[in-house]
Amino acid sequence: MIMKATGIVRRIDDLGRVVIPKEIRKTLRIREGDSLEIYTENAGEIILKKYSPIQELKALAQPYAESLSLTSGCVVAVADRDCIVATSQGGKKDFEHKMLSREMEKTILGRKKIMAQGDSKDYVQVANEDKKYSYEVMCPVIVEGDVAGGVILLSKTTEKESSRVQEKLAAFAADFLGRQME
Repeated sequence: MIMKATGIVRRIDDLGRVVIPKEIRKTLRIREGDSLEIYTENAGEIILKKYSPIQELKALAQPYAESLSLTSGCVVAVADRDCIVATSQGGKKDFEHKMLSREMEKTILGRKKIMAQGDSKDYVQVANEDKKYSYEVMCPVIVEGDVAGGVILLSKTTEKESSRVQEKLAAFAADFLGRQME
């Protein structure tokens, strides 16, 4: 692991709290209420890592994405609130472990199931990438009332009409993954 020095020093207050600077929170997409996992190193280092319950389910999400892709005929991506955690075979090189674009993040955090409509399909892209896919369906994964991520069915073309079956499959996948984390 390569650590970068930021040059920022913070004191611990009398309650044991440390303030994470706004610039770092913005860059790493750490929001109020996010959970951080704490690691320690032998050399006296403390490492804070953003906690993602969906990352904990990667072993389940990967084969689930494969099965859903075979059933739906779409590329399937399972994301936490920041990046894509698992994808079906057709999207591995384009999506896996890539950060979500701000637009995709905002859509998932909107808590609504979104289904593409005919010729007016919108394109989505992961951050800093030129390749675009049109989405068929996006469903948020809700865990104990909070958005933990999303299930996204994608297509490389805008020709294919999304169906209610795809919508129901994505909703089922999102509900199933959410229940696994409760």
